[in-house]
Amino acid sequence: MNPNANPTLAHLRFNMIEQQIRPWDVHDPAVLELLNEIHREDYTPAAHRTLAFFDMELPLGDGSVPGEIMLAPKIEARTLNDLQVKKNETVLEIGTGSGFMAALLANCAASVLTLEINPAIAASAAETLRRNGVRNVEVRVADGAKPLPSGPSFDVIVLSGSVAKIPQNLLGSLKIGGRLAAIVGDEPMMRMHIVTRLSEGQWSTAQPWDTVAPRLLNFPEPSRFAF
Repeated sequence: MNPNANPTLAHLRFNMIEQQIRPWDVHDPAVLELLNEIHREDYTPAAHRTLAFFDMELPLGDGSVPGEIMLAPKIEARTLNDLQVKKNETVLEIGTGSGFMAALLANCAASVLTLEINPAIAASAAETLRRNGVRNVEVRVADGAKPLPSGPSFDVIVLSGSVAKIPQNLLGSLKIGGRLAAIVGDEPMMRMHIVTRLSEGQWSTAQPWDTVAPRLLNFPEPSRFAF
């Protein structure tokens, strides 16, 4: 044990894992250990650091823009558990936020490209990742709703926020065998979709759990008009 570790934080972290995350069907020992090793409080805005282990979303930036949040711990943990990211895989994350999910993904993968539309939040996340020694993450200021100019493909794509429907261009950016995780639907109920690319033109979709998350900006919304 680290002799400089804060016993109070260690206790809060233990409770977060045992009382929030395990009951949400997160059973992968590697994921649970990672949540012990990568300290969530280090990625939490200073104003909300005491709430880092609570089962709640936390605002980022100045809190003035709806949807700019740090997802609840169990959402990030279950997503990581279900994706089963491997050490040789490349990851695209849309919605960097605090950088915590990028740090988790980076520990499992070869490299992570994470896109954040808000320059201030992107800069803060990049600095936090640098300060915590995470070297295999590139934080890029970009609108994740727009196709990447170079059109790369990835083994894993994670949308750290919700969308009305899964963007087809992102499905095309998956390698064969790749997985995409997205929270899809409308309030009051949304559902996690895990899409696996089976071949050039074939995908399979699992919908393992329900939740609610703020929208990612600029992704298409269905028409609300009724005739």
